[in-house]
Amino acid sequence: MGNIVPLIIQLVSGALGGNVAGGLLKKLSLGTVLNSVVGILGGGLGGQLLKVLGVAAQGGGTDIGGIIGSIAGGGVGGGVLMAIIGAIKGAISKPAQ
Repeated sequence: MGNIVPLIIQLVSGALGGNVAGGLLKKLSLGTVLNSVVGILGGGLGGQLLKVLGVAAQGGGTDIGGIIGSIAGGGVGGGVLMAIIGAIKGAISKPAQ
């Protein structure tokens, strides 16, 4: 049960990060729903990547440092993945010249 709380925080932070990035990068935005979905995926991946790299707290991480790490990893991961997917979608949908 202790490992689920940081994951939930990462997923929620990822959704927020995806929507914030979509709001700031209008040309890359996928719309609110897709920004949230891609952000959730990026939040989970970003948080897990930080754990693997040893930047985030290993284990439960329910202390203040672990929570802040989960929020940061999830938010940044969600925003970055949304921007990457938005850029790919934009490149694919451009008409050939």
